[in-house]
Amino acid sequence: MNEIRLTEFSHGGGCGCKIAPGVLSELLATMPAGLVPPELLVGTDTADDAAVYKLNERQAVVATTDFFTPIVDNPRDFGRIAATNALSDVYAMGGTPIMALAIVGMPLDKLPPEVIGEILKGGAEVCREAGIPVAGGHSIDVLEPIYGLVGLGVVDPARVRTNAGAKAGDVLILTKPLGIGILSAGLKKGRLSADGYAQMIRWTTTLNRVGARLAGIDGVHAVTDVTGFGLAGHLLEMCRGAGLTGTVRFDALPVIEEARALVQDGVATGASARNWASYGADVELAADAPEWQRKLVTDPQTSGGLLIACTADTVDAVQAAIRELQGEAGTLIGAMQPGPARVVVA
Repeated sequence: MNEIRLTEFSHGGGCGCKIAPGVLSELLATMPAGLVPPELLVGTDTADDAAVYKLNERQAVVATTDFFTPIVDNPRDFGRIAATNALSDVYAMGGTPIMALAIVGMPLDKLPPEVIGEILKGGAEVCREAGIPVAGGHSIDVLEPIYGLVGLGVVDPARVRTNAGAKAGDVLILTKPLGIGILSAGLKKGRLSADGYAQMIRWTTTLNRVGARLAGIDGVHAVTDVTGFGLAGHLLEMCRGAGLTGTVRFDALPVIEEARALVQDGVATGASARNWASYGADVELAADAPEWQRKLVTDPQTSGGLLIACTADTVDAVQAAIRELQGEAGTLIGAMQPGPARVVVA
């Protein structure tokens, strides 16, 4: 089992194998208009993290699905990362997960049962940590390994936190450091150190459970998780939903140190370039900004942190919740300002 490298079976890895946002928009534009019942509180309109359906005045269901190809070679780690990433969408809506269904696609002629079993074990371990069962799922025989979850949760309809509710003057807080896609590229090139890998696993398997706590803080206006479209892409979705400009201080961004060194040395994912091609026209970088800074803000984050927009007088309460559930506080990276829907990185 130790001789099998899962990343060799896939053309991309983690959230870096997502369809680029520009292409995705074109595909979704061809979909016929569907039913939009009044109980559907969150659907596809704002490219949010999960769907939310109101059951009654006190309960709504949060539903999401997320899966991808391997970002690491260790099967158990792959399962843990994929499960953590999938549940993040429930937390990002302010929800509490209640159960999961496994999505499993494996090349059965290439991977022995014990390897596949380790992937499933890793996912089940994360679900156990989140306090939920893996209650079923579906599996198929495919050319590339694929694993993920359908995540189901509950939330008070009055406490749903979407990516579209930010207000002018809100402070932006990021709960995890950037650089996961860069580290994965370094891993594939054989340039990632043992400490870099440990940091990668640490952050990609940290549950964003603070999202459920944030739903109870009135000054929190918008939340999204930063995944395959990178920080700039997901902040831009927040800006479009609110009709505001998001300003970010590049020097304030939390970055995994080995990722910073790797990207400055030219290591990055192809998804970073695809992201920039999709939305770069709405992202402003300093005229003299080196290319590595662009690669960093567009770097696809697998199981990335939560991006939170909240009032300045709510920051202490938000930071206390992050510190309690994650071990350390989040990072203040910028603010939402009046202006066109765009991102400015200064």
